[in-house]
Amino acid sequence: MDDQLFIQKAVDLALENAKSGGRPFAALVVRNGEIIATGVNQIKLTNDPTAHAELLALREAGKTLGNPNLEDCIVYASGQPCPMCLAAMRMAGINQVRYAFSNPDAEPFSLSTANLAEMLRMPPEKQEGLIFKQITPLQNLDLYKLWQSYQEK
Repeated sequence: MDDQLFIQKAVDLALENAKSGGRPFAALVVRNGEIIATGVNQIKLTNDPTAHAELLALREAGKTLGNPNLEDCIVYASGQPCPMCLAAMRMAGINQVRYAFSNPDAEPFSLSTANLAEMLRMPPEKQEGLIFKQITPLQNLDLYKLWQSYQEK
């Protein structure tokens, strides 16, 4: 399959999800020309605000490959991925993303995440509507050094 066929598959899955009452988003994770995972937006179905198509596809891909590192994979998405999904892709090592419909395409339907992306460019403590504060734990410990020592065992 080529890019056009993978994008069409993502759009077809998104349309099926919309017909079933879900949001019009779907994603594929492809490795070496083979679909290894798919996901459709399940926010309405599960009441899980993180149940985005891309995140569900990444989770499935990690399980299928037995590895959270997906650097040799490409994500195909029906819509332009939101900042949360982009962050997850980066953390998974994804370095290629293809999408069919842009934020401007989604804007008239209140499905664009462009405003969120813009807000997230600001430091968290300066973002409107977010109280962001560091609090020192009661117990004085070095959590990350402890974690590292557990990894060495």
